[in-house]
Amino acid sequence: MGGQLARAAGAVAKLIAKEGKSATLKLPSEEVRLISKNCSATVEQVGNVGVNQKSLGRAEAKRWLGKRPVVRGVVMNLVDHPHSGGEGRAPIGRINLNHYKD
Repeated sequence: MGGQLARAAGAVAKLIAKEGKSATLKLPSEEVRLISKNCSATVEQVGNVGVNQKSLGRAEAKRWLGKRPVVRGVVMNLVDHPHSGGEGRAPIGRINLNHYKD
């Protein structure tokens, strides 16, 4: 069988201790897991570390990866967001609470 722990790009699992027939690993999620010392492991870091730092170049490339556009609330229609609506460029749509302190 192939690898089962710490398989994502740039992931590292640290060997904390070896006791008897078991070993303690610290996974990238901060979980500490006890495994058998008979298990085999590859001693290196998983490649492709900078996968998230690469510029995709255009919005369509993000769509190919399943990422949806991020739309600001102030440009939505009135029914869609608390910050929307108004005539032209309006403030965020909440009344000033200091107005009632007089």
